Amino acid sequence: MKRPGWHVRDTVLDPNQSTIIMGIVNATPDSFSDGGRFLVEDAAVAQGERLFDDGAHIVDVGGESTRPGAAAVGEAEELRRVIGVVTRLTASGVPVSINTSKPGVAAAAIGAGAAVVNDVKALEAEGMVDLCAATGVGVVLMHMQGDPRTMQRNPTYGDVVADVGEYLRARIRVAESSGIDRRAIAIDPGIGFGKTLDHNLALLNGLPALAAIGVPVLVGASRKAFLGTLSGLPVEERDVVTAVSSGICVMNGASIVRVHDAGLTRDAVALADAMVRRMGEDEDDRSQAA
Repeated sequence: MKRPGWHVRDTVLDPNQSTIIMGIVNATPDSFSDGGRFLVEDAAVAQGERLFDDGAHIVDVGGESTRPGAAAVGEAEELRRVIGVVTRLTASGVPVSINTSKPGVAAAAIGAGAAVVNDVKALEAEGMVDLCAATGVGVVLMHMQGDPRTMQRNPTYGDVVADVGEYLRARIRVAESSGIDRRAIAIDPGIGFGKTLDHNLALLNGLPALAAIGVPVLVGASRKAFLGTLSGLPVEERDVVTAVSSGICVMNGASIVRVHDAGLTRDAVALADAMVRRMGEDEDDRSQAA
């Protein structure tokens, strides 16, 4: 099972060598897991460097919480929270993704060195697709039903895997038609973004169908509520179950995992990566013998 590489500006990240780990830095006062811990710039930069040292391939910096019920943040405040962090991390050699749905924030972050735009609204804001096409950054197109204020109010699907896949295919078509290189596109089914527990589990089981779309699949399950429901653990104790879920996602075809603890994840996906490589070798052997 060969996974497609991800082209982010002038770098190609190859999940066949090692699953791509995206570390999370929430420069916010209200994120569900670590709100307020990294609101001060020095703390956010230190956390980004720590994640990179622990094995993250890229650090995702966000200045607006997207947890269920989170309040919107104005562009000026979001810029204040993230641009210094992006500038300092990229200057120290840490690859950075900007987590935003605002073209103005994305443009400033790209100017400060960000290599990826990770957008929970899949580049739907006016001008966002054209910005990403013009600058050659990698992009993450995520599925969300509703918005953070409303998304957990009775989310409903016909077939969640098929519905999410159809939306993501449509957004890929829009991105490509606007000039974004398909090799720069990753997709995210949006675990917890307008999904029930059953929807989340169906999407994790359905990752092979999403991987078959042919671009890297990112999964962001880290510390989320459904893991707490299943494990009974409080949010601050969910890194081990997150690492387990990351390994499962890799076995099901994910190329990128977005996590709060890069070290635990690195160890968990090392085993999954080895098993995926072995499955590929076994498939090759069977093909040659046929």
